[in-house]
Amino acid sequence: MISQAMAQRLNAQINRELYSAYFYLGLSAQAEAMNLRGLAAWFFAKHGEEQTHALKMYRYLIDQGAVVELNAIEAPANVERGILAMFERTLEHERSVTAAINDLFDGALSEKDHATQIFLQWFVTEQIEEEATVGDIIGRVRLFGDQGQALLMIDNELGALAKQMATAAATQPSTGA
Repeated sequence: MISQAMAQRLNAQINRELYSAYFYLGLSAQAEAMNLRGLAAWFFAKHGEEQTHALKMYRYLIDQGAVVELNAIEAPANVERGILAMFERTLEHERSVTAAINDLFDGALSEKDHATQIFLQWFVTEQIEEEATVGDIIGRVRLFGDQGQALLMIDNELGALAKQMATAAATQPSTGA
């Protein structure tokens, strides 16, 4: 059985994951306004991933017999226009999510909550991938630039990556209900 304190921390993380979804939806809309459909699709796919993360935590709390408490989601701050700024802000955001997941894991360790430790391990691994992916995109933007053909190449690459993400999401098992 999960402790009340751990359930509260997971509920707070559900809210952070939903904020992340909102954050990525805003970036998707910003990319659409810039006529960068590949970027917009990538950010939109990230929006869906973050919702899935929130639902995994929701299901875990339900399965543990805990109460799910949903809170208001703060509106994300506007991000400076330009894809480098968008991805730098994305990396900063993902690092804050990593810190929150690590804090949750530390809490589970201190409580000797083995089930929650095992559950959170997936999120720890996911955050490594999230930060690495965004770091790679930033590296490519810095290397090739964010104008002309370089921008078109990056936009096309991210559009293709978004399709792969959508395919992967469609083949994952349901979060259950």
